[in-house]
Amino acid sequence: MFAIPGIVGLLVFVYVRPQEFIAALRAVPTLYLMLGAAAFGLVIDVQLRRSRATSAPQSPWVAAFFLWCGATLAVRSPPQIPTMVIAVGTSVALWLVIGNGVQTFRALQTVAAALLAATLFVAFVADEQGMSDFGCHILDQDSGDATGTYDGRPCVTPRDCLRGDPEPGADYNCEKVGLFGTQSVGGRVRYRGPLNDPNELSLAMAIGVPFAFAFLERRRTALRMLLLLLTLALVVPCVIFSQSRGGQLVFLAVIGAYFIKRYGMRGLAIGAIVALPILLLGGRGGEEAESSSAERLGCWYEGMSMVREYPLIGVGQGQFVEHHTQTAHNSYILAPAELGIVGMVLWSVILWISVKIPIQVLRTWPVERGSDAAAARTWAMALLASWIGVLVGIFFLSMCYHPVLWIWIGLSAALWQAMRTHDRDWDVGFDWRDLAAVVAIDFALIVVLFVYTRIKGAP
Repeated sequence: MFAIPGIVGLLVFVYVRPQEFIAALRAVPTLYLMLGAAAFGLVIDVQLRRSRATSAPQSPWVAAFFLWCGATLAVRSPPQIPTMVIAVGTSVALWLVIGNGVQTFRALQTVAAALLAATLFVAFVADEQGMSDFGCHILDQDSGDATGTYDGRPCVTPRDCLRGDPEPGADYNCEKVGLFGTQSVGGRVRYRGPLNDPNELSLAMAIGVPFAFAFLERRRTALRMLLLLLTLALVVPCVIFSQSRGGQLVFLAVIGAYFIKRYGMRGLAIGAIVALPILLLGGRGGEEAESSSAERLGCWYEGMSMVREYPLIGVGQGQFVEHHTQTAHNSYILAPAELGIVGMVLWSVILWISVKIPIQVLRTWPVERGSDAAAARTWAMALLASWIGVLVGIFFLSMCYHPVLWIWIGLSAALWQAMRTHDRDWDVGFDWRDLAAVVAIDFALIVVLFVYTRIKGAP
């Protein structure tokens, strides 16, 4: 299929970010070129009848969500609409090309392989960074995420960077030195682009693990067993080096869901053994952890205050930081705070359908129906395990518009497309009962979070 090379390239440029450390690519709009290539390939596939021009179940809700994001800014901050179109539009475009360009299980496996390869590459870079020494980095004054350039000098504390021959007038950080110009933040590993936050990095790495299990399940060979062991050997240290408590929970959720579904209660014991290193070594403690928790609680408190003050349309897409010093650190708070209750419901419906697709596959297409059914169940289980990790992780992260989240929404749409290719009678519905469930869950979340933040109080 002609769309697949563009989709694979797009995933590489979103995850690996070669355009940021290969000089020849810096002046090239690589992401947009890959997006255009994927879209052009999809058009060719449709014209050649290799793909169908069908819309995934999320389609009307994604369109409504995008328009609602613009509507909130039309009311709250019209000058920010072009920024929203690019930021949210890019993520929606990822869903669009993946969810429409991947329409067979073979294509889905190819995309999963690309994502797993990108996961392994990024995890390797993060692990190398986590084991490296600290060095002096000249801070980029235009960067809002403490990014700097390594000047070649070792250090123990930032004060060490002011000795010897420092750059006149420069500000320094003392951070671990990574490959390809990467560096830690506060000693915690991170990568680039959408994965430059340690917590978001650990989430993205953890939710890639089920693909390694899926490849082994598709064909039980020694090479694929080595692939699974390599994946765990790279991702587990990455989560540990990120010192992300949320990342710990995501990994535990992913491994727990996968092993319990596959092996029943025996899987719980196996998953606990696999997760033991993270339980013992991951996360932060002491005053730093307490300070982080207090900071997060403050963001939650302010977010729920925004929901109370602007319940219908929120403060506007991307405008949370205009009302507070930091973002919400919770997607279930960010959505109603920025988009109001209507926007939260639209966003939640998209997640609901995306999770319902793999669940429906596991419920309705038994293995006995042949190899296609076996492939469907394998990839559905992998996606479901990933989604459980995502739903846990975004409780501690602001990821409503994050590219990684929308890639997974696209993967669910791709699974739906592949199922429809092999069984035209199969579908995933969304009726008033689903909508009622989404509204009830959202309402309960808002009430619980509001009461919780009021009991805890503003730090």
